[in-house]
Amino acid sequence: MQSSQSHTPRAARAHIDLSALSHNLDRVCELAPGSRVMAVVKADAYGHGMAEVVQALDRADAFAVATVMEAVRLRERVAGRPIVALQGPHSWDEAQLARAARIQVVIHAWEQLDLLARLGRGDGVEVWLKVDTGMHRLGFAPEELDRVWSRLGRVAGVRPMGHLTHLARADEPGSEHTDRQIRAFEHAVEGRPGLQSIANSAGVLRYPDSHRDWVRPGIMLYGCSPLGVASEVLEPAMTLKAVVVQLKRCRGGEPVGYGGTFVCPEDMPIGVVGIGYADGYPRHAPNGTPVLVGGCRAALAGRVSMDMITVDLRGVPEVSVGDEVVLWGRGLPVEEVSRRAGTIGYELLCRAGCATHRLYT
Repeated sequence: MQSSQSHTPRAARAHIDLSALSHNLDRVCELAPGSRVMAVVKADAYGHGMAEVVQALDRADAFAVATVMEAVRLRERVAGRPIVALQGPHSWDEAQLARAARIQVVIHAWEQLDLLARLGRGDGVEVWLKVDTGMHRLGFAPEELDRVWSRLGRVAGVRPMGHLTHLARADEPGSEHTDRQIRAFEHAVEGRPGLQSIANSAGVLRYPDSHRDWVRPGIMLYGCSPLGVASEVLEPAMTLKAVVVQLKRCRGGEPVGYGGTFVCPEDMPIGVVGIGYADGYPRHAPNGTPVLVGGCRAALAGRVSMDMITVDLRGVPEVSVGDEVVLWGRGLPVEEVSRRAGTIGYELLCRAGCATHRLYT
């Protein structure tokens, strides 16, 4: 078992199963057998630790991150593999760094084309063009592509890789928006040279027509389904754990925690667990949010504190101080916890992974 992160460790731990990452990459390859895989490892690999994750995903054809600075740091660990900065350069310095580190950049704005033009010939930069097909966040409108290609043709030392777009609602069952985006992309790039990439994790899972030359899985590599319900084909890579630090016996009618949001319905045992919102556990998780104590289901009872939570131990036999508590992961899908907390698994994984001490197996 290996550990990561240099800050003083707190009691909570994020246990990262590297074999689960490899398993989930296999599932991507099975679902999109005709596509190359661009593994998304932005935000410190969704809180799992970029350095360790890229080793576990060594069979991926390329890696993608959000920013040029992330890409440059990743290049120090990944020598020969393509690395893509999905937001492209936002400054002259970033454009220079991208070229020096051989980073592929996604261009989505006219200002970025101007930055590339200032670089001159040199070794050149490999460029993806982003098409806005309905996300309306980043990207050129389809009707702008003729002008973009004309401008790109006058920029020395640039090698166009192809086109990509991003799906906005592929996680929504029954939505027609994704089909419209795919058709809009097809129409926009018809007859244009280069590779194509559409599918994010939800596209990989639900829209085979979006797979194209490259797929760009992110959250599913970490074993969390973008569809909001745990997937039987994915294995959770992160299991967040803490321990029971005190046991209390409360009387019926007594309130528990800040604001007294939980009132004991009867005489009952309460367990205090050493984790809170400073460790990335969601402060807004309501009473009844599940946890596992000694492998048995228990429920949050009272408001989440900075470094403690309180849980209802009725129905959990023989609990002792020091017993292990699982907040999500093996045996308790993060999708279930995030749904109770009114958020998404992405947020929980990123926050807890970056706030707690990570242990790797």
